[in-house]
Parts: sequence; structure tokens; C-alpha cells
Amino acid sequence: MPMLTPKKVKHRKWQRDRRNFSSPLPESRGTTLAFGSYGLKAVGVARVTSNQLESARKVMSRYIKKFGKVWIRVFPDRPITKKPPEVRMGKGKGDPVGYCFEVRPGRIIFEIDGVDVATAKESLRGAADKLPVKTVIVTR
Repeated sequence: MPMLTPKKVKHRKWQRDRRNFSSPLPESRGTTLAFGSYGLKAVGVARVTSNQLESARKVMSRYIKKFGKVWIRVFPDRPITKKPPEVRMGKGKGDPVGYCFEVRPGRIIFEIDGVDVATAKESLRGAADKLPVKTVIVTR
């Protein structure tokens, strides 16, 4: 079971967005560093699942060991549905299988503090490899 899931949701299934991903609107919130000295900022658009966030967090914690602190600045609250394999078309929407967060350009995904520059950049690079979105490392 994925780690980051909402405790309670108002709607089990959401309708799909009709946003045009070819020219995405930039993010208006969560675009500056608020907690740490280094951060991972999204450049593209993607739906980041809770499994991907957890995987990236594990990579970062492995790099920083006991010294630094990591903040996750996004929370996956959008349900993802999927139909079982080899099922015919129709018969309704699939069952919820997990949660994701829609990342837009400019959003800070992770922040890190309490470690030197080299360690911070290496851990953020490792986390970026686990995410489906293009990112850049930003500093305070």
C-alpha cells in the first residue's frame, strides 16, 4: 500500500481534466523555498504518484543519513483508477488503485536542509531520477 494517501476523500473517483498539456499554465503556489536551503523544482508537467514520491524520498534519506531533513511539498490527493487486465470495453470506470498529484512548471516538490551542497545536490539528483517530470535543483 502506498504511503501517502488521504485519510478520507469526498469523491472516490474524479473526472479527467481537460487541460491542454502542450502549453501548461505555470504554478502560482509553492514556487519558492519555504523550509530548506535546497529544493527540487518541476520544469514540466506530470502526474506524480504516491509510489514515485515515496521512492524519491527513500533515495534522499539514504544520501543524507541522520544529518539532514527532507520536506515533501506536495501531497497526492487525486485518485487514479484502473480497469483490470483483459476486461472488455465499457461496463463503467475502473476501481481506484492509488493517488497522484498534478505537478505544473515552477512547483517545488522536495526541500532539503542540514547537509553540505554536494550531498544535497546528489540526493536531489537521485530523487529526480525517480520522478516522471523534468526538474531543476534550486538553492536559497
